[in-house]
Amino acid sequence: MKLSVVMPVYNERGFIDEILRRVQAVDLEKEIIIIDDCSTDGTREFLQELVKAQRSHNPVALTLSTGGKLRIDNIKVIFQEKNMGKGAALRRAFKEVEGDVVVVQDADLEYDPQDYHKLLEPITRGEADVVYGSRFFGGPHRVLCFWHYLANRFLTLLSNISANLSLTDMETCYKVFRREVLGSIELKQNRFGFEPEVTAKVAKGRWRIYEVPISYYGRTYKEGKKINWLDGFKALWCIIRYHIFP
Repeated sequence: MKLSVVMPVYNERGFIDEILRRVQAVDLEKEIIIIDDCSTDGTREFLQELVKAQRSHNPVALTLSTGGKLRIDNIKVIFQEKNMGKGAALRRAFKEVEGDVVVVQDADLEYDPQDYHKLLEPITRGEADVVYGSRFFGGPHRVLCFWHYLANRFLTLLSNISANLSLTDMETCYKVFRREVLGSIELKQNRFGFEPEVTAKVAKGRWRIYEVPISYYGRTYKEGKKINWLDGFKALWCIIRYHIFP
């Protein structure tokens, strides 16, 4: 089984070296598809250097700021022509995947790639088509803002009521799909509306959904968190749009 790690990136220069190192450290056959959403903080230039290094045909040709070399022969980089949002970046990347299973990986360090094994287990056992990694299902997590927690639980509850599901964390980044699942649905949302939209369409497709506990090392807005209260209202609209109306 080959894993496709899909990583949307926007202004993550302080984290991109380390997250790539951590993903590559996971002992699984994989490809990494990075979509830069017009970063302006040096991330785009770093990825351009990665592409240049690939042209030298050296599988380990990029030196990290943290020290050491990075394997780059299994990385594909896509550059968006303008900033369009996480959903648009994922939609573009899903067209490029070659793996049997696809996992969404944020480019910051909030989620631990070592959880891939746990996330893949229900699929490798033949019991699941989609797996959600829950931050509220018993794994270690950083304690952060109560109102973010409350908004997440509220949106998850509304999504569950509409889709007749029992998820604990609809808004999680860690969503894993058999490639056939993504090929069966049409995604339209450009920003963080991807989360409720894909949940609604997976539920309507009656795919087998599992949920497993994951670690979560959340960050604050000062540390670079990007989702905001407007995205919460958009998520609410998406739940109504994609769950209630065909």
